[in-house]
Amino acid sequence: MLFRSDKMSEELFVSQSAPTLAGIKTGNLFTAEFVNHEIAMDEIRQLNVSLTPKGVRVIPLRESKNRMLIYVYRPNCLQVDFTNEDLLEMLRNLKYPVSNPERCIVCLAQRLRECEVFPHEIGLFLGYPPEDVKGFIENKAQNYKIVGTWKVYGDEREAEKRFNRFRKCTADYCMRMEKGSTLDKLAVAL
Repeated sequence: MLFRSDKMSEELFVSQSAPTLAGIKTGNLFTAEFVNHEIAMDEIRQLNVSLTPKGVRVIPLRESKNRMLIYVYRPNCLQVDFTNEDLLEMLRNLKYPVSNPERCIVCLAQRLRECEVFPHEIGLFLGYPPEDVKGFIENKAQNYKIVGTWKVYGDEREAEKRFNRFRKCTADYCMRMEKGSTLDKLAVAL
């Protein structure tokens, strides 16, 4: 449970989003349970007050019962990702308003709420290579080369390097958190 007495555990927040906090990944996504909606939303607002100056945003994408799907991301990194023509083509084909990444997030949240099938293009908002997101969709999550943070259909060597970097970052951030570091100190300003 990520919310304890309506307070999200910083340790679990870090374990789920360390690469984004470190500035080496566009975004992370995780589910958090909550007891009271208003208190959970207030905590997200407080996180944004602390993390936005470092270039990190936290938003709930979807709610069901007492669970929130939380998106932690770096808007500047997402903007850079949105210069990739393959990414833009995939999102255009799905009717996303690709001229504005923030509006695309709103569209993604709407798709998450309305679609029965999980929108697998979400990987494009997490910094996954477009060729891997496309491969995942076209192959129905089968026939991948390797699996780590995502299923790889393209450059497996580069993906493995990134997976290792993410694992090391998460281990380092969790260790630093255990030694008393705070969330706002762990978030790197970019």
